[in-house]
Amino acid sequence: MCITDLLRPDRAERWAVILAGGDGTRLRPLTRLIAGDERPKQFCPIFGGATLLDQTLRRVALAVPRHRTMVVVTEAHRRFYLPLVALGGVPSKQVIVQPGNQGTAPAILYSLLRLAGRAPDASVAFFPSDHYFSDEKKFMSYVESAFEAVEFCPELVTLLGVTPEGPEVDYGWIEPAQAALGRSALSLRRVHRFWEKPSLPVAQSLMERGCLWNSFVMVGRVQTFLEMIRRATPDLYDGFTAIQSDLHTADETRGVQALYSRLPSTNFSQQVLALRPADLAVLPVSGVGWSDWGEPRRVLSDLRRMKRGADWRPTPPRALSVDQQRSWKISTVA
Repeated sequence: MCITDLLRPDRAERWAVILAGGDGTRLRPLTRLIAGDERPKQFCPIFGGATLLDQTLRRVALAVPRHRTMVVVTEAHRRFYLPLVALGGVPSKQVIVQPGNQGTAPAILYSLLRLAGRAPDASVAFFPSDHYFSDEKKFMSYVESAFEAVEFCPELVTLLGVTPEGPEVDYGWIEPAQAALGRSALSLRRVHRFWEKPSLPVAQSLMERGCLWNSFVMVGRVQTFLEMIRRATPDLYDGFTAIQSDLHTADETRGVQALYSRLPSTNFSQQVLALRPADLAVLPVSGVGWSDWGEPRRVLSDLRRMKRGADWRPTPPRALSVDQQRSWKISTVA
């Protein structure tokens, strides 16, 4: 039972963090042909004329205003992110620039500590910047529900778990506990276990057992996230808290550069979430047409499923496999 199961507390200030610091190497053969350069996928206009980051900013704004939205980027991508963030209306002080891409855990922890300096009691939602949704309004209504879940269960981080459409082996899976969590009207479950990129037989079994795809969209109180990270990766946590006094000062850049120069790459799903299932709840999500655009095969498959052509019509690239080239021909037919 949640500690606030019988009482509804005052609504916390809501923030959003968009994770846009990845290198997008797996999708590079496709994005290189679209944009003609080495930009990561989040800065690429794959369809609809807008980049994936543009689309994420618009989607997030359905629930969280721009003045309470942060974007985490990487210094090496400066020429790509500066115009997009400026046009997207995100205040420059809310663009968090990492010296390098050391994985999702440092990006998340850095943003949490910066947010803690401004709004320590806030609730915050994290969003990847490379996802597609066929129904963005419906998805963001689930995010609103996740914010509500945090009001009832502030000691837990709530993940959005997508009802699977097939035994996907390239996604992470969430195995929910059987019993409902608390007495709220939300269909919350505790998290029993994570399964990262399972084999096909295991994925089929997970699907049959009612497990969910991990969307990596998650909502929680700032302090709850920080405590979970401290327990899962104390060395990473200690490294950041050692420079916490530098944040929001003239010494921030120097301190962060020194820290990142010695950080190992750390994956938040594998090295935080998977180690701390007791700190997590999951909210089932369905009917939103979610897809993680991490590789060309999935992008081309989704374009074909949408029965629409892309905004670009290159010839099939040699960098793609034969199967991907077949998908390319199908998906770029108007």
